[in-house]
Amino acid sequence: MNSLSFQLKGSVVTAIVLELYRYSRADFSAELEAKVRQAPMFFHQTPVVISLEKLEADAQSIDFPELIALCRDFGLRPMAFKGAPAALNDDLQDTGLVLIPAGQGGRAAVPETAPAAAPEPEVVVRTVVEEKLVHRPSKIITRPIRSGQQVYAEGSDLIVMAAVSEGAEILADGHIHVYGPLRGRALAGVRGDVQARIFCQSLEAELVSVAGNFKLSDSLRELTWKAPAQVYLLDDTLHVGAL
Repeated sequence: MNSLSFQLKGSVVTAIVLELYRYSRADFSAELEAKVRQAPMFFHQTPVVISLEKLEADAQSIDFPELIALCRDFGLRPMAFKGAPAALNDDLQDTGLVLIPAGQGGRAAVPETAPAAAPEPEVVVRTVVEEKLVHRPSKIITRPIRSGQQVYAEGSDLIVMAAVSEGAEILADGHIHVYGPLRGRALAGVRGDVQARIFCQSLEAELVSVAGNFKLSDSLRELTWKAPAQVYLLDDTLHVGAL
């Protein structure tokens, strides 16, 4: 019988990054409502990291408790601020949310906890430091991935030989290949690899994302739906095209 009360383990949870450029209650509320209306179930209880890295210099007088409350009103759950200017640190500390330095962590997935006794392993992005990349075999999944399941290929590509059901989630630091219908959520390049791509035989996804840039099913239906497709970044814009 284990005598310990708990253990700390490394984990990955999907989090949306909300890049804030400027803020007014009316505009923010209207824009967030329109976005959430596109996929209410996806945004319900979704963790959010609020990035202030691109906040305009004249937009730093913000009621942060009000901002957090608005996010929660629409079902989002703010968990941290990222890349805050030093002048805002005191105001942000009062909110009780975690403060993440600029450039730390992936955009689409952030670490939940890390083992206390060991340093966090270095994560090397392919496009930045090619010579230090540790090559790992691709993670291959041969069974269907069912609703509620999550599969993560850390430091490698993910190959799924079966269907990905609605409500399931697949993540990879590299590319994602799906040889059955892709109906759930697929997030490639979750540690920031902008060269990562998603390839699938039948695009029916709730969400696709590359390096934190994502599209929801409503947008995908207007592009390449129920057909072979690839998803990739070009000039910081997410593209979906025929395969």
